[in-house]
Amino acid sequence: MNENKTFVDTNVIVYSYDSTAGEKHSKAKKIMTDLWRSGGGLVSTQVLQELYVTLTRKIPRPLKSAEAGEIIEDMLTWDIVVNDGESILQAISLETREKVSFWDALVVVAAMRGGAETLLSEDLPAGRTLEGVRVLNPFLSSE
Repeated sequence: MNENKTFVDTNVIVYSYDSTAGEKHSKAKKIMTDLWRSGGGLVSTQVLQELYVTLTRKIPRPLKSAEAGEIIEDMLTWDIVVNDGESILQAISLETREKVSFWDALVVVAAMRGGAETLLSEDLPAGRTLEGVRVLNPFLSSE
């Protein structure tokens, strides 16, 4: 995997494709464009699964399955962290220790295992460092 990786949580990617998201759409689209150009993007299998479901079922203007599938296929050119049994156990430990949801803990573990310096997420506590990864909310003006 390349150096200077940025792990991107599902919500940031979703906003980049959800034109109804206003300012968040613009910011997320720029973030994604910059990561495509730099080759610094990192995601996990969990994020790709969540992305597909969210794009086809949960946004105001859902995408057709084939279109979402093409987005996932494109994302497969990024570095992908595959969650395994050890990842799950680490996430359970992190959930308990840091009082975050299991699913968020699994994202943090994937970011750490992928060698990310930064994790972009709207869901996790911005400004904290978890498992050596700094969490930033790109939609806060101070981030």
